[in-house]
Amino acid sequence: MRTLNRLGAVLGAVLLLSYSAHASEIATTAKNAGPASSAAEQRAALIAHGKYVSLLGDCVACHTADKGAAMAGGRALVTPMGTVYSTNITPDRETGIGRYSFEQFERVMRHGVAADGHNLYPAMPYPSYSKISDDDMRALYAYLQHGVLPVHERNKPSDMRWPYSMRWGLSPWNWVFLEGDAFKPDPKKSAVWNRGAYIVQGLGHCGSCHTPRGIAYQEKAMSDAGSNGRYYLAGQTLEAWRALSLRNLWTVEDTVRVLKTGQGAFGTVTGSMVEVIHRSTQNFTDADLLAVATYLKSLPPGTDDIAMPPAPARVADAIPADLFSTRGGLGYVQFCVDCHRQDGKGVSEIFPPLANNQTVASADPTPLLHVALTGWKTPETAAHRRVFTMPGFARLSDREISEILNFVRTEWGHVTKPLAANDVAKMRAELNVKVTDTSKFDTPRFADMLARPNAQQLVRGMRLHLESSTLLPNNVGDALNCTSCHLNAGTVADGSPFVGVSAFFPSYAPRAGRVITIEDRINGCFLRSMHGKALAADSADLKAMVAYFDWMKRDTKPQDKVAGRGVGKVSMAIKPDLENGKRIYAQQCAACHGRDGEGLKQADGRFIYPPLWGDQSFNIGAGMARTYTAAAFVKQNMPIGYRDQFPLGQGGLSDQEAVDVAAYFSHQPRPDFPPKVNDWPKDKKPADARY
Repeated sequence: MRTLNRLGAVLGAVLLLSYSAHASEIATTAKNAGPASSAAEQRAALIAHGKYVSLLGDCVACHTADKGAAMAGGRALVTPMGTVYSTNITPDRETGIGRYSFEQFERVMRHGVAADGHNLYPAMPYPSYSKISDDDMRALYAYLQHGVLPVHERNKPSDMRWPYSMRWGLSPWNWVFLEGDAFKPDPKKSAVWNRGAYIVQGLGHCGSCHTPRGIAYQEKAMSDAGSNGRYYLAGQTLEAWRALSLRNLWTVEDTVRVLKTGQGAFGTVTGSMVEVIHRSTQNFTDADLLAVATYLKSLPPGTDDIAMPPAPARVADAIPADLFSTRGGLGYVQFCVDCHRQDGKGVSEIFPPLANNQTVASADPTPLLHVALTGWKTPETAAHRRVFTMPGFARLSDREISEILNFVRTEWGHVTKPLAANDVAKMRAELNVKVTDTSKFDTPRFADMLARPNAQQLVRGMRLHLESSTLLPNNVGDALNCTSCHLNAGTVADGSPFVGVSAFFPSYAPRAGRVITIEDRINGCFLRSMHGKALAADSADLKAMVAYFDWMKRDTKPQDKVAGRGVGKVSMAIKPDLENGKRIYAQQCAACHGRDGEGLKQADGRFIYPPLWGDQSFNIGAGMARTYTAAAFVKQNMPIGYRDQFPLGQGGLSDQEAVDVAAYFSHQPRPDFPPKVNDWPKDKKPADARY
């Protein structure tokens, strides 16, 4: 349920003013206020305090429906007993809480009883809210009444199964399980520890997700104190996500970083926690982040603690030995390497590492399976404005997913129990995953090359496309690889794929003014896109590349139309706006290709993503140097990690945006191509050619 997965929502005991006035006295001057302090200033400060409390409590998350008005309710909160819809908590007097007195507001917050006397379901975490201090409760009330715009939106009735639909049963539930005690500081602990405990146990209601539930769906403990305290924050599985045990999980510094940015030393947050980071925890003061992390770090392992394993001590420095010789390894190469890299290290602050990733290493595969089937995205935070996504891979078969995950878990997680295809099938059914991709493009599978008699040659041909600059240093004169333009080594629809291509050669090439072979076409890329030298006609490597093309030809005939072939087209009637192109580049491209088009490198100097201009980029004779060719490629394939398009989250810009940004980077300085004087000897030169 959406009230779950909360890692501490804060309020401000040490940082803001304390108020003890009754709700009817909010607008009056506080007792002992200085002479320069007006009633209006006091009221404004109280509302500001309440807004902070609301942010730290993440009220907007539960009480805002998808595409709905803020705080107007209507969000479905799914529980094992049925669905509850969040209520309108704007100050609208008819449909919201505009008529609530402070006493009524306090009763609903601490006891789960609405103004008309009906009991709320504990999807509203009032058992935790009962710990909120009076000062913070009054500030929150002031904010909701005077700092939020009223919205006229009627509440939706709950849809709970019988007998849970009978609300009278909540009264005895409250009598048994609602402690109702205000937070009591531990005098033996520091002020920082107590602050963190107050946040986590109270308004943050972290236990709603991270504490195991009892037979009546009650949290087994509401704090770390008492005989049941060993259950508190010990972790549980909710909606096929693993809510981690928060007890002594990471270092204080790591926890602060995760809550502030959504990214930690061993990966990024997933599931509902993405939204919690975005809406709530990134807004914590540094003091509150430190307090939460200090408290969580102090908790010893609990009973039935569902803890994450420690990060493997080994740091992955080398490519796995079986990366190119197993089905799982080749599946990883095809669908994962572009973001997570061959060594599993990911891309710093963009795509998470899989090597030394605690989720990968966990014996419980639930979160990993969930991500693989439904996808993932980074939270939007002040530290990381650009959201990166991973699409769901439900289009792959259960066998393929299990093979890839077993490879990842064995190589970088040291997990001994393998996943079966049936495990994937069960999770697919539990999540009710629907494949919405209607593309007719049939992605060839690298893993299938292993069954061919010339498997070794085919794998070599694929690797020459994937690692051109590394494997062919004498032929590649810049930082590009074939896969830079032919995504995933030519297996992505509309990403200039190789599927069926060799069936169309020999063919007439207008730029050459003659009929060319597939070998000529390959060498043309080495001369232009990779600003290098042609492969010898009789070389084993050229033959391997051609064999790879022929493997992907399948039964394609010269007269056939192959779905997803090429990169599409963008109208040349669209006029570029270079200033807008520069803005789009900075917003969407610079993270991977560098602020000045210089590309992105690893610590050892090797390129992760290629430069788009300069001496190490494609030369002026390359097709990508043409504005509208580049625009078509960008339209279909860039940025990666931008939406849920299979398999790279690619595309998403409009035609105009694609033209703007393509014109911007294609006309930046780049190497010359002297043989350009021989191009288009018989045919009309394209209008967007650079020469």
